[in-house]
Amino acid sequence: MYLFKAMDSFSYSMEETMESLNYALSYDPENAEALLLMAQVMAYQLRDYEGARQYFEAAMSQKMEMGKLYPDYIYTLILNEDYPEAQRLLDYAIKVKGTDKAAMQWLQGQIFEGIFELKRAKKAYKEAIKLCRSNDLTSFVKREIERIDEKLPKNNNKKKKNNKSKRKEKKENRSKKK
Repeated sequence: MYLFKAMDSFSYSMEETMESLNYALSYDPENAEALLLMAQVMAYQLRDYEGARQYFEAAMSQKMEMGKLYPDYIYTLILNEDYPEAQRLLDYAIKVKGTDKAAMQWLQGQIFEGIFELKRAKKAYKEAIKLCRSNDLTSFVKREIERIDEKLPKNNNKKKKNNKSKRKEKKENRSKKK
């Protein structure tokens, strides 16, 4: 009952959420749902990523097959710049039944972007779009691709082609003069 109160008040009353969540965890300290919600509070409200990790790990130890746990945990690792650990967890989570595969691909893009592999990030975002089942996520990921495109160096292939053809012409003209 307290868990449901905490979940219900999460979006509008942090005080009520924390009170209900503390009651829920005191009643059952191994409740994976309550541990997950506490991890989300720690990560997104308090920005305490190390504290959040402890709750994510506790929730995962109770219920590893809980697919909804992984996107938030991986994103928390990304926010904390723990990219190798985020990658390892993503590699595992993508195989867990019930994980949002489009979200996993978006997170893959976030990891690549965090380590400045922008082309790989863009590729992961495109894969996420293929897996999307909602217009909201599709629109969001498309905006991510646009943002990445702005970061990528502009392609100067036309200039390079023009320069090559000019050099080739000069070379040919020199050969003719000889």
